Amino acid sequence: MENSLPNYAFIDSQNLNLGVRSLGWNLDYKKFRLYLKNKYNVSEAYLFIGKTDGNQDLYTSLQQAGYTLIFKPTVAYYENGKKTMKGNVDAELVLYASAKLYDDYDKAIIVSGDGDFYCLAEYLEENSKLLRIITPNRRYSKLLSGYRSYITSLEPLQSKLEYLKNKKPARAVGRNLRQSRKASQNVRSVETLGKPRHGDSPVNIAKNRQKSKPSSNERGRV
Repeated sequence: MENSLPNYAFIDSQNLNLGVRSLGWNLDYKKFRLYLKNKYNVSEAYLFIGKTDGNQDLYTSLQQAGYTLIFKPTVAYYENGKKTMKGNVDAELVLYASAKLYDDYDKAIIVSGDGDFYCLAEYLEENSKLLRIITPNRRYSKLLSGYRSYITSLEPLQSKLEYLKNKKPARAVGRNLRQSRKASQNVRSVETLGKPRHGDSPVNIAKNRQKSKPSSNERGRV
């Protein structure tokens, strides 16, 4: 009998955020949530995040994008003279994935490149519940190297998952008309993120199909 349980994603927000930003771009969390849903049939995406005052707008936008937030108290520390807030979510993430929610899902996706999750990956694989490990870039912990067959990096997916702030539509005149059409195609492609039969691959998700070139006979028609 086929398992009717859904798939869950467990996301280390700090590792994801800093890992993507180290590549020089910011992740669009709404697009990423859609990708998890379409590609891996993720019905619940648990995002483990440190809670700090003044970030309520961020928390609200993440919830509206479809994430369930699990908060962890933060502590302040100084690095190179700069004050940094850190919330260690590792233990919470492992607890939820291996105990609290273990019986509620079929397969799990771990979103992090942190080697601290090696034990969780091992446990889930032994129990046939590990689906994927999504790392923000290709520089993940060596402890996870034994799970390469499970690993997908977001690094090649920038063009589809990048957050573009205040991107204004091009005016529909001449060259700008082509840019406007291209922008429109990119908006539509977001709806197919991760879906099969849309040119989906680990290298390029939901790539719009290129229009075939007209034949010589078609070019000659009036």
